Amino acid sequence: MEKKSYITLEEQKKCRKVADAFAELEDVDIVVVDAGRYGFVKLQYYTPPTGFENDSTFTDSREMFEDLWEEWLHTQIIVLAREMGAGDIDYDNFFKRLPEEKQNELMGRKQIFAETAGIEI
Repeated sequence: MEKKSYITLEEQKKCRKVADAFAELEDVDIVVVDAGRYGFVKLQYYTPPTGFENDSTFTDSREMFEDLWEEWLHTQIIVLAREMGAGDIDYDNFFKRLPEEKQNELMGRKQIFAETAGIEI
């Protein structure tokens, strides 16, 4: 039986760069692992003894970049909301309530991540 590959070697290299660019997400229970010929898998919300509650598989570096970017941005918004004593938050509304300087700072990080990952935005 022939082993089928679900990701090209080129995309695998690109995805590795994206995963490395967002390595800091491991601090918030998100880890991206190389699943070889199957692509890359994002694992979230680890709880013993059951393991990770969510998983997503990627074979496209652009899709993986956008997904990890959203995770990073939402994580930052949650941290800011906690620091400001906000209760339940709506990401979009909370973001719009931030000072323009902070919004620009957060959005500027997307370009930094993209450069690190070798992705054009």
